[in-house]
Amino acid sequence: MRQHRPCICTAAKGYDLSEFSTMGLPEKLLARIEAMGFKDPTPIQSHAIPYALQGRDVLGLAQTGTGKTAAFGVPLIAQMMQYERRPAPKTVRGLVLAPTRELANQISQQIKGLVEGTPMKIGLVVGGVSINPQIQRIAKGTDILVATPGRLLDILDRRALNLGSCDFLVLDEADQMLDMGFIHALRKIAALLPTERQTMLFSATMPKQMNEIASSYLKSPVRVEVSPPGKAADKVTQEIHFIAKAEKTALLKELLSKHTDERSLVFGRTKHGSEKLMKTLEKAGFSTASIHGNKSQGQRDRAIAAFKSGQIKVLVATDVAARGLDIPDVKHVYNYDLPNVPDAYVHRIGRTARAGKEGAAIAFCAPDEMGELKDIQKVLGTTIPVASGTPWEVQPGAKKKPNGGSGNRRRGGGGGGGGRGGQRSSGDGGEGAKPGGGRRRRSGGGGGGGNRTAA
Repeated sequence: MRQHRPCICTAAKGYDLSEFSTMGLPEKLLARIEAMGFKDPTPIQSHAIPYALQGRDVLGLAQTGTGKTAAFGVPLIAQMMQYERRPAPKTVRGLVLAPTRELANQISQQIKGLVEGTPMKIGLVVGGVSINPQIQRIAKGTDILVATPGRLLDILDRRALNLGSCDFLVLDEADQMLDMGFIHALRKIAALLPTERQTMLFSATMPKQMNEIASSYLKSPVRVEVSPPGKAADKVTQEIHFIAKAEKTALLKELLSKHTDERSLVFGRTKHGSEKLMKTLEKAGFSTASIHGNKSQGQRDRAIAAFKSGQIKVLVATDVAARGLDIPDVKHVYNYDLPNVPDAYVHRIGRTARAGKEGAAIAFCAPDEMGELKDIQKVLGTTIPVASGTPWEVQPGAKKKPNGGSGNRRRGGGGGGGGRGGQRSSGDGGEGAKPGGGRRRRSGGGGGGGNRTAA
């Protein structure tokens, strides 16, 4: 098996190869890279791939939309081509774990494109669909298996898969897996893997708990960081509207009507709220669909396909779509509700301005969301430009509430509670929703709570 060499340096002082052809990749793989339209490697690819080809463990930090899938997929495939070993029944040679079905499916499709014309088998196991066909497909052995942690554990519990001969492990969007409460699942899966393996961990942010993951899973890793954690994409223009909660929908309709021919992604906080908003927009004449944790996998796939094809122009989603949607032509991202987890804002707006294109991120902030806004701007390290309204804390006559709410008494200020609802979700409610400010109207108020995972 590969020897883990001591960490020599970070990518800034080490490798940085600006062409795929200079990386020593197999000719078949280079041909597929060219056929798929990949030209020059992105920074994360040019930094990470050479180290990964050496068999080194890699800790990669890069914002969404920077080409992380190829950063681990290319060296993974290249090494498998070199060894030319066929997988035994019910085994895998390489395992890629992703937090959501959408991201796992996207990774699977890209890796399938890279191995087209070779005998390599790529498998996909995710929740939301029948488990038995998935078990049947991986029964004869799989070269690279892409999986969500929950469904993989279900398959392992049925003894339909053995990870004892897995040489490669990739954890993609590891910070989101932590946010979604997959830490215990990851520990169970890791215990079934060989100690001698190559591990690559990729993440957009580096929360404190990530150090535990990195020290547990990686051996003398090379740290590859091509953008500061929490940094938004360079070509995203951001703006925020300070607006009463009850007035958000009217403003959204007004803004969407200005660019009806362009794709817009609208993020809500809860499954119920996102579905209600989608139906409201549909009644108003917008071509729209929704994806969230209450939708079946088939419904989610059809909605995403219609959005990609341009059949629908507005996709309303919870944070299940904050990562894993690689749709180059999303021009506008609306944060209809600000996320409870500040890093999620960066991932949401990363759905636009992809592949070097420009995009706009528009956020709405109600009085009870000032706490979320402060946390977001702290992560960004900057203040989001104001498009309309005045920050609630500086409204004339505003009074500071003992619970930290705004106290501004405009219509729709809403408040509302949530408490500790158990496992943090991917945008569908969650842990520790902040108390609201403003007048407590019956129609106002957000709400957290519940053990609500959206993947």
